[in-house]
Amino acid sequence: MAAVIKHFFDHASNTFTYVVHDSETNTGVVIDPVLNYEASAGKCTTESAAEVIEYVKSQDLRIVYILETHIHADHLSATRILKKTLGGQIGIGRHVTEVQQTFANVFNIDTDFPQDGSQFDVLFEDEATFKVGNLTFTVWHTPGHTPACISFLVDNCIFVGDTLFMPDYGTARTDFPAGSAKSLYQSIQRILSLADDTQIFLCHDYGTASRKEICGQTSVAKQKNNNIHLGLHTTEADFISLREARDSKLKAPALLYQSVQFNIRSGQFPPAEQNGTHYFKIPLRLP
Repeated sequence: MAAVIKHFFDHASNTFTYVVHDSETNTGVVIDPVLNYEASAGKCTTESAAEVIEYVKSQDLRIVYILETHIHADHLSATRILKKTLGGQIGIGRHVTEVQQTFANVFNIDTDFPQDGSQFDVLFEDEATFKVGNLTFTVWHTPGHTPACISFLVDNCIFVGDTLFMPDYGTARTDFPAGSAKSLYQSIQRILSLADDTQIFLCHDYGTASRKEICGQTSVAKQKNNNIHLGLHTTEADFISLREARDSKLKAPALLYQSVQFNIRSGQFPPAEQNGTHYFKIPLRLP
């Protein structure tokens, strides 16, 4: 039974969200949902999540899991909203604890913030499998962009989060705390070991100067033959050199601090302060 895949695109963060379901049992998952956030006003809205909810209800789907490929640094996650509205368990890779521990220090978060992944319902191990109706999903640990990145394989498809982009855009940055160009290279090689016709579903696309069309789907063969950051004969050392040189010139994502503080809590705001208001912290680099 082939998986039915529906994508949604959030233009503000250039993020793809996927609903994947088994058509025989109408059972499915949501991957990487977006909560809209207007930084200038400190305001959250739910337009992107509402699109997903409307589709799920229109198809009469039962959502079993709401899945995160990693702790996102460019958008807030709508996992909690979807869980409240649609049900399902929130799942992420077990190495999320490393990201929580790292950023608890970055944001000087109070010691009452659990750094054990307990905010999530399921922490997936590498090679874990789970059933969604007649579909069998397999989890791969694919670190590099972050130490907690995972990919989801089902049928002839793999959902890779930020590990890879379209071939003409390249690969994920690795300059976040605990990121690793070496680990990313190894993760990509694992993905490229799949059959050439395996379909790769991406978390983001930004287009290029020569390609205006936004696209979230490519293949193993296309990545092997056309990815601008690595090819069939790119060595690990060459990739690390290229990736680290490129990363050194990149600006931080616009919503880095807000997104990470929210997403390490599994889509929850930091606790309200005495005046009843929730705040994000932004570390300052003083002159």
